[in-house]
Amino acid sequence: MFKKFQTSTDISGQTSVKSSVQRSIRSNILSQWKIDPETLEDIWPKKESIIHVKCREHISIYTLHGEPLFFQHFDGPLYPTLRLLHKYPFILPRVRIDRGAIRFLLSGAHMMCPGMTSAGGWLPPADAALPAGTPIAIDAEGKEHSVGVGITKLSTEEMKKVNKGIGVESVTYLGDDFWALQKLGESVGANLCTNLKAYGVLYTSRAWPLINTPEDSH
Repeated sequence: MFKKFQTSTDISGQTSVKSSVQRSIRSNILSQWKIDPETLEDIWPKKESIIHVKCREHISIYTLHGEPLFFQHFDGPLYPTLRLLHKYPFILPRVRIDRGAIRFLLSGAHMMCPGMTSAGGWLPPADAALPAGTPIAIDAEGKEHSVGVGITKLSTEEMKKVNKGIGVESVTYLGDDFWALQKLGESVGANLCTNLKAYGVLYTSRAWPLINTPEDSH
């Protein structure tokens, strides 16, 4: 969704969100995410108004004091930004991809079922299965923080059974143009390297960014 995103060409306007719409957004977040009202209040105080940033291809970004907090495509589910997910890692259910799938995710690809059913991957057990259409955090084998946000195309039990094809559609990922945007109005290109460095990111020989962990530093 944000593989190529430039504020100069992809944003069509910004408007304040009406109180009634803000209440609806709060209700949707509480029902769609694994979040309680107190945590939502910490992220977005009720006394604060958010701004609706209208973008190309019916993408809506919602900001607070210029900081993107969550976004939406058409009338679909609301997704937290990856930066918000790093601050509150418990707000979405999770899946994990194996090491071999990391480079594909970080080049913008959707995640195939075998990358999550392998020994290095992980899907929730049957008693905590996720249905298709669930916003999820995408973790990666050996990495501390989530490397992407996505939505399940199949239920997690179907992924295990079928074990082929796309299981999770990637929505945003570490190093895409949206990740580089800390504040709307800043230059994406100028801040990309600085922002990646701030999160302990390194580049492999093929220029794929990975979250650095102790095992990577040896």
